[in-house]
Amino acid sequence: MAIIARLVSRFNAYYDERPLLTMMVTNAVLGGIADTVAQSITSVRERALRKPGGIAKDDNVAIEIHELDRKNPWNEHDLIPDSIHLPPPFDFERLTRFMAYGFAMAPLQYKWFSFLSRAFPMTKTSAFVPAMKRVAFDQLIFAPFGIGCFFTVMTVAEGGGRRAVAHKLRDMYIPTLKANFMVWPAVQIINFRLMPVQFQLPFVSTIGIAWTAYLSLTNASDEVEQPKTAPYSPNIRLQ
Repeated sequence: MAIIARLVSRFNAYYDERPLLTMMVTNAVLGGIADTVAQSITSVRERALRKPGGIAKDDNVAIEIHELDRKNPWNEHDLIPDSIHLPPPFDFERLTRFMAYGFAMAPLQYKWFSFLSRAFPMTKTSAFVPAMKRVAFDQLIFAPFGIGCFFTVMTVAEGGGRRAVAHKLRDMYIPTLKANFMVWPAVQIINFRLMPVQFQLPFVSTIGIAWTAYLSLTNASDEVEQPKTAPYSPNIRLQ
């Protein structure tokens, strides 16, 4: 608890001095954590699903028995599985893109939360209704925009053109938006109702770690059967 209190105190001090820069760095760090968690979970899952059968190279007893059969000698191809059976290596370029996206989107998210705070002020006598208005505006205006922005920016950053962006939005936009409506309204009610303004963006970014991991696992379910370039899971908050 003392460590947490010290971190909160340090964060508040940085926020008081440079609020926007503090949010940008925080968003980038949490975005990197989110993508690292997502890649790690996907790697563990693919390793379990793609584990090759047969004899492992470190199984000395089985190798010695197999070598007794002179007519069918053991070859290196049998000992080392094809690369398709191995989980993908950690993608540092993807991690960099996630962090850069979180860093670049933080000013827009910061301005948006500030706008909601000014447009729907909350008081001790009137808190629930303004909070619900903030959630409604956030989910009906910023969420659809943010999801589209995420897939567009990430696809372009991967080298895709207009057609690739159109395909990504066609395949991913509506399912992601539906999932967003199942998760984020409840999160934002807590966020706008309980969190001070300086903690609102870090709060949704922290919750977004689990959100990104969930979407990564959902996307990876098809990739195991037919390996291909992994589509990006939304960043710490997509929005």
